[in-house]
Amino acid sequence: MSLTQLIKNLPKAELHLHIEGSLEPRLLWELAQKHQVKLPYQNVREIEQAYQFSSLQSFLDIYYAGANVLRDEDDFYQLMWSYLCRCREENIVHSEIMFDPQTHTQRDVPFSVFMSGFERAIRRAEKEWGMSVLLIMSFLRHLSEADAIDTLLLAKPYYDKIHAIGLDSSELGHPPEKFERVFAKASALGFKLVAHAGEEGPSEYIWQAINLLNIDRIDHGVRCEEDDALLALVRERQIPLTVCPLSNLKLCVVDDINQHNILRLLDAGLLVTVNSDDPTYFGGYLNRNYEVLEASLGMNEKQLRELVTNSFKASFLEEGAKAHWVEKIAAA
Repeated sequence: MSLTQLIKNLPKAELHLHIEGSLEPRLLWELAQKHQVKLPYQNVREIEQAYQFSSLQSFLDIYYAGANVLRDEDDFYQLMWSYLCRCREENIVHSEIMFDPQTHTQRDVPFSVFMSGFERAIRRAEKEWGMSVLLIMSFLRHLSEADAIDTLLLAKPYYDKIHAIGLDSSELGHPPEKFERVFAKASALGFKLVAHAGEEGPSEYIWQAINLLNIDRIDHGVRCEEDDALLALVRERQIPLTVCPLSNLKLCVVDDINQHNILRLLDAGLLVTVNSDDPTYFGGYLNRNYEVLEASLGMNEKQLRELVTNSFKASFLEEGAKAHWVEKIAAA
């Protein structure tokens, strides 16, 4: 069996996926027509061309503009259902999905609308093919901590539907320390904690996420390699890193995919995982990210199996479920 076929066959978990970043150009166009939202594009092809950008900020500008077509419960259902169907195609059996409530509440779309849509799609996937899904509610770091605290309070009726709290959006100029109080509140409520750090921001942001936010998992974290003491700590504590290779290339975290350090971090003993981040904007869903590691970095079967195993080890699944999937991977 080829490594490409093994990538397809192995059961996988995805831990770093922004549901708003899975909005396909065709669905964006259809929802714009449905709600009569005027777009600066004449057709789906022009939207596809607009999904080209040169920096994290230029990506975020397009990302938030695209989210504007998400208006009613069925829109959010379609968005989630589309991604979950892709999971089935790629043999992703478990996903921990990030959503940005402030992107929607700022447009006067309440929690009741998007949470109902998400939940309907998730329940259907669980019932029809046994997929497991956990939701991560992420705060937009370019907004204030006070706004994040308000969002945490607004989410109270849905705490039983949310498993973890995260931090995303523009990293530079918005260090983790800015959100120390709201993360303490989330921790006290029993949520797992994750945060984007060490993507475009410096390794110092990873230190802050660990020491001030007390995170369970670092999203991205590739710049931990710039600090020997940090690298040793992340390895010793086995703090998971949810790395997104194609995202890092698209947003110029690396200039060439051949320069990516993911396999070097893996071989150094870090708990590294592979993820797609915002797949429709960054050139590929999860399997494509694995395929690029084979084609560009020479990933071998041992490394593939270790990365896929790590995706379950780093997840928030119960230990019994983790062990089940680790056994499946070993037997495949």
